[in-house]
Amino acid sequence: MKQPITGYHKDQEDHWVAQLACGHNQHVRHQPPWVNRPWVVSPEGRQSMLGFELNCVKCDEGAPIDERPAST
Repeated sequence: MKQPITGYHKDQEDHWVAQLACGHNQHVRHQPPWVNRPWVVSPEGRQSMLGFELNCVKCDEGAPIDERPAST
C-alpha cells in the first residue's frame, strides 16, 4: 500500500528513516549501486520528498504502528 512521507528521523545506526502517514517507519538509505536515493543525504532533498508515496509493506501485513522519535 502506498503511503506518503510525513517526516524523517535517524535510527540508532545513524541511518535515515522515513515516517509515513500510516504510522509506520521505513528506512530510506542511499547505498549505490543497490539503492539509489541521493535525495536522502541533504536536508533539501529530504524536504523535497515530503508527500512522496512509498510502498508500505507493514500496511500490507497489517502490522501495528511503529514507535518514532520527533521528526528532524
